[in-house]
Amino acid sequence: MTFKPAHLLVVLLATAVPAMAQTLATVNGKAIPAARIEAVVKQLTAQGQQDSPQLRAAVKEQLIAREVFLQEADKSGITKNADVAAQLEMSRQDLIIRALMIEQLKKSPITDADIQAEYDKAKTQAGDKEYHVYHILVDKEDDAKALISKLKAGAKFEELAKQSKDTGSASRGGDLDWAVPAGFPPAFAQALSAMQKGQFTEAPVKTDAGFHIIKVDDVRPIKFPSLEELKQQIVGGLQQQKVQAYQQSLLKKAVVK
Repeated sequence: MTFKPAHLLVVLLATAVPAMAQTLATVNGKAIPAARIEAVVKQLTAQGQQDSPQLRAAVKEQLIAREVFLQEADKSGITKNADVAAQLEMSRQDLIIRALMIEQLKKSPITDADIQAEYDKAKTQAGDKEYHVYHILVDKEDDAKALISKLKAGAKFEELAKQSKDTGSASRGGDLDWAVPAGFPPAFAQALSAMQKGQFTEAPVKTDAGFHIIKVDDVRPIKFPSLEELKQQIVGGLQQQKVQAYQQSLLKKAVVK
């Protein structure tokens, strides 16, 4: 095929542009690949930033600065330092392992059915009520019983709560704010679910933290978040479960001596 001069000029331009575009900038004779800026912009846009000429200009400036600093590090011999080399190797391993986990998630993606099932499970566990909870936490059962006796005699819960070993809530009179039973240890949750507004436990409730006296200040129907509101959180949790299961399966198969 014979090209006319005008056609030839078009072809030359078409082949020249990609070649020039392969280099972002040249620093002290060393080229920075244009692909590098695309990788950074891809990361930033995935995090919610908007791709724009301003963003690309800022990334380009940063990449040039990094190249300048790296060249200086090479000159100074820092890259040959044993500690730096060890850290670089750990970073390399982290990057590769992270890429492996991302690839595994692509092979086994989270489905809409998975998300719905997890949402339904969480909603069931939360129940249909939430409680405005107060508590007093002590180390010994006898101390808890003594406090309960004082409450029965008319002492104010908020005053006695100043003695609680839970210093975070003690300063608020034992106030744990609104919560659902599922958010507490099993024994605490069981006692809480059986209580009515205005009641306090007449026997100490034991958990790993110690002995509790629990008071329910108020009860109301729960306002459980919608699926859309929790979707991102649910997907993150399910992905973490899949990654952990995959990691465990690899560890079980490995021959370690």
